[in-house]
Amino acid sequence: MTAKTIYSGTTHNVGGANGYTRSADGFLDLQLSDPHPAAENFFGAAWSGCFMGAIGLAAAQKKVTLPEAPSVDATIDLVMEAGEFFLRAKLDVTVPGIDIDLARELVDHAHEICPYSKATRGNIDVQVTVLEPAFA
Repeated sequence: MTAKTIYSGTTHNVGGANGYTRSADGFLDLQLSDPHPAAENFFGAAWSGCFMGAIGLAAAQKKVTLPEAPSVDATIDLVMEAGEFFLRAKLDVTVPGIDIDLARELVDHAHEICPYSKATRGNIDVQVTVLEPAFA
């Protein structure tokens, strides 16, 4: 079976004091000076967005209706140890309007099917935490 590309994103980055990143489709067009934490922020934004979609897919597969949209706070750390750089990630997930145990089940399944989770599995330390929704 041949894999079908669903979407491709292409970006162009230039470093230095007048650095920038731009996507081919024009969606991203940001000025970046060196050094900058853009890579970690972009990675966290992309992963958390994908993870929310995976939660929706997990819910649909388990025939669960989500009464409210989930949220994901991603923290991507650039860490140095023994002279080498590596990444560490923390995903704090809230799935409001459903039982916390069901939320954990959906989040665990989402972590199995999310392409970013798959890409990082076994490569970086990842902590996924399901948070109780805050009530107003």
